[in-house]
Amino acid sequence: MNSKFFDIKKEKQDRMINAALKVFAQQGYRHGSTDDIVREAAVSKGLLFHYFGSKLELYRFIYDYSVRYMNLELRSCVDMKETDLFALMKQMESAKMHAMKGYPYMQQFLNRPLLDDSFEALLSVEEKKNSLEETYAQIDSQIDYEALPGGVDGEKLRKMLDFTIKGLMSERFQDASFQPEMLYQEICDYLDMVRKIVYR
Repeated sequence: MNSKFFDIKKEKQDRMINAALKVFAQQGYRHGSTDDIVREAAVSKGLLFHYFGSKLELYRFIYDYSVRYMNLELRSCVDMKETDLFALMKQMESAKMHAMKGYPYMQQFLNRPLLDDSFEALLSVEEKKNSLEETYAQIDSQIDYEALPGGVDGEKLRKMLDFTIKGLMSERFQDASFQPEMLYQEICDYLDMVRKIVYR
């Protein structure tokens, strides 16, 4: 990547980043088109390739940027002394919400490589992917599953909540009126509802 990318106006940087996030999130690396990215960003193809020499270089940059950004949000939103499953999940979703305010497709993009069909793209971001997974693993290690009522399988409960949250996110992204704050509130409502059932 050309380091001068960060010298251009932040608004133009974000347009290019958001366009790439959207296209790669929706189409993956193999099918994601640089034509679609420049159209979405309202910039010339020459400008895109001036800063990023190839589609793979752009993908690598976008992934690195997203991982760094999400790691920062997680570190600022998650209390490293918290042990309650539901509280930690709310804090993690708060971090994602903050990221999505500026970059609406960032979380979808970060989820996408797990399903992507390009070994080349996966290999290029493996180290960064591991970095984010380590952050999530650290947060997961804080959860005190023994504090849950007897008979509740904490691991299965966590997995069920993860599926619910991903389902809600996928469903809301199909709405033209997607708002990160509204999604976060809906997720919190579900977490509160399940918490009442678990602890009743």
